[in-house]
Amino acid sequence: MALFLVTAALTSAWAQGASIFTCTDAQGRRLTSDRIIPQCLDREQYELNPSGTVRRVIPPSLTAEERARAEARQRAEAEVRQKEAEERRRNQVMLIRFPNEAAHQRAREDALRPVHAVIAAVVTREADLDKQRQEILAEMEFYLRDPSRAPAWLQHRQATNQQQIASQRTFREDQEREISRINQRFDEELALLQRLWRERDQAASR
Repeated sequence: MALFLVTAALTSAWAQGASIFTCTDAQGRRLTSDRIIPQCLDREQYELNPSGTVRRVIPPSLTAEERARAEARQRAEAEVRQKEAEERRRNQVMLIRFPNEAAHQRAREDALRPVHAVIAAVVTREADLDKQRQEILAEMEFYLRDPSRAPAWLQHRQATNQQQIASQRTFREDQEREISRINQRFDEELALLQRLWRERDQAASR
């Protein structure tokens, strides 16, 4: 109804020989009116004859400072539109890669598998080091009253064993933190995907 009224008004204006003003605003919308268009004060407007030909080009009516602010606003709006477009593309790629939750779960398991394998190897190494520690402690029983009297090679072996145990423990903790990071990333992806799947399925059911 509103479009009909605007069209009727413009048709009437043309019929009476009045000018028509047109421009494209900051959002890319084509605007038309029978008077100067406020939304386009920061850009060129065209005054058209009743025949539709250009009578004159109206330059921006802003000051240099106002024009700079308008341009900054337009750049910010363009950046927002670009980010939104990039986000839509990323979401589309995710939907193609993960069409359902089962596909996403398989990807999570694939990402976790090598880390679990590393942890398993570390656990095996820790067991070996603990066995060595027990053997060292058995030999150190002869020097319980004064461990400093133990042979240098035995003291060195004990120190090395303790250092390796600490190193393996730190390494395993790093791998466990990596598992947490991977799970957090997949959890965040899953929350987004669940929304995208709902939107996709709702659109398909219309």
